[in-house]
Amino acid sequence: MKCRNSFKFLLSGALLLALGQVAQAAEVIVYSARNEQLIKPLFDAYTLETGVQVKFITDKEGPLMARLKAEGRNTPADILLTVDAGNLWQAAREDLLKPVDSRVLKANIPEHLRDPGNEWFGLSVRARTVIYNPNKVKAGELSTYEDLASPKWKGRLCLRTSKKVYNQSLVAMMIGEHGEEKTEQIVRGWVANLATDPLADDTKAMEAVAAGLCDVTVVNTYYFGRLMEKKPNLPLALFWPNQNLKNKAAGVHVNVSGAGVTKYAKHEREAIHLLEWLSSPKAQNLFADVNLEYPANPAIQWDATVAAWGNFKQNLINVAEAGKLQVKSVMLMDRAGYK
Repeated sequence: MKCRNSFKFLLSGALLLALGQVAQAAEVIVYSARNEQLIKPLFDAYTLETGVQVKFITDKEGPLMARLKAEGRNTPADILLTVDAGNLWQAAREDLLKPVDSRVLKANIPEHLRDPGNEWFGLSVRARTVIYNPNKVKAGELSTYEDLASPKWKGRLCLRTSKKVYNQSLVAMMIGEHGEEKTEQIVRGWVANLATDPLADDTKAMEAVAAGLCDVTVVNTYYFGRLMEKKPNLPLALFWPNQNLKNKAAGVHVNVSGAGVTKYAKHEREAIHLLEWLSSPKAQNLFADVNLEYPANPAIQWDATVAAWGNFKQNLINVAEAGKLQVKSVMLMDRAGYK
């Protein structure tokens, strides 16, 4: 009898332990460089659908990656979510992420929008395109990013500072396409055509175009969408560059907001499931629409505001190149005098 009671005690203890582990695992912890207002609605929807709690910490990508490195095996984070493929590539290079073998993610996210080693996956697409003042520029005058180095744009170009990763990634992708020598010639042409010193952000660059300080600039489309929602009468229009070229690199420069599973994730299975859900139709609409971005999953319809800007062809070079060539990009822009 004593032996049987001991067995029952051990069995119930094991059951309680197992239940405790299940309960403990029913959460995912995310380190996010994406703002709270952009991710909380998604995580709330996921919890409502699955019962899995999503806890998150938001900060800039640099401090988050430094935190992951310092925590090592003791990190509570299961997912790193950040903006720009350059940052995601850096996280993978610093051994902060682990490969994920998921048929769902491979099916939902195109090859050029995910890490070749499957350590991170794009979840929304950010198109960096040309914005112009239609009172001063005809759309037919515009063609490519490279053409903005042409003498005809002398004193007519505004650009955001080269210190921002978005421009570093754009130039990095151009190095991947053209090589360093030709890309430096292009960037030097941009600098020669500047109407004013580089500006602090995309919004200020567009406001300068609208005010007549310059005629054309290069920005991420969601900044254009936000500004036009607030000030719809501004003389600004959007142009899709590099559309009529024939090679693989032809098309609009795109980047991603994306995520990967951390190397020492305590809830790996739950983390992978959350990433898969974020690539699904329901989540893709939420993820992209809230910031006027494009879904990474090509099967998803665009938000009406975004769709009104028209269709465009993406540059199909893998966005990981933005990370691989970022150091060269920064050095090149410095040499070219792009501040």
